[in-house]
Amino acid sequence: MSLVLKRFLASLFFFAGIQMACAQASRTVLLENLTWTELRDQIQAGKTVIIIPIGGTEQSGPYVALGKHNARALALSQKIALGLGNALVAPVIAYVPEGGYNPPTSHMRFPGTITIPDDVFEKTLESAANSFRVHGFRTIVFLGDHGGYQNDVNRAVARLNKAWTKLPARAFAPPEYYQASSQGFAQILREHGYRNDEIGTHAGLADTSLLMAVAPQMVRQDLRSDLPHADLLKVYPLEGWQIVGGQMLTPAILLSLLLWVTALAAGWALLSGAGANSGVSF
Repeated sequence: MSLVLKRFLASLFFFAGIQMACAQASRTVLLENLTWTELRDQIQAGKTVIIIPIGGTEQSGPYVALGKHNARALALSQKIALGLGNALVAPVIAYVPEGGYNPPTSHMRFPGTITIPDDVFEKTLESAANSFRVHGFRTIVFLGDHGGYQNDVNRAVARLNKAWTKLPARAFAPPEYYQASSQGFAQILREHGYRNDEIGTHAGLADTSLLMAVAPQMVRQDLRSDLPHADLLKVYPLEGWQIVGGQMLTPAILLSLLLWVTALAAGWALLSGAGANSGVSF
């Protein structure tokens, strides 16, 4: 092979690599997958909405993985960002208030749960939001997948907006997001004939169904289908009745997709409405 041909082929591979890298950067909405220069360019091009998904690391019975909230918050945030077109998704906040540890309370009574104090959690949210504001983001949206810290998120948002009164940035915590993933989906299941004791509120039908839609590998289906009711109650005594209901999941995978669309529509509608009402450009 001649030297000229080798140089020509090397040039082709070089420019092909650059094009592939640019294509990957343009397709992803995950901030952590971008370089700082790629992020800078996207912000300057108009991507000034940042979605901060908030999950949590906690027990959800013997057949649902500890990172349930993290997986759901990330998947739904990506869907919303892709729908908006001018938004990126921050890394998931996986450390949230889950109870005390001396003595262990609430979910902290079960191995694998991670907790932090409420004030530390709120300061973490505020620090993340201020970091994004400094770098050019103008709309900071918190999407919390867990009901236990909604008040913490709202307090952090209120303090941020008070501090940003004279700045071109605003923080939001759309209530529609969590409402869709709890009340909205539960209503859909009721309309399909499921009872409240079957739906549950934690690690039950609704919880497990949505996780199976976004991260099926995180559900231990062998345990879900094989454990008899008595064993479930023994392993997970406080919420065994919800887990028992969670075994009725055959049509729920399809129903969970309705929740996915509902959460997307709720987040999108609120973002658009909030932008119009506050004067912030989306």
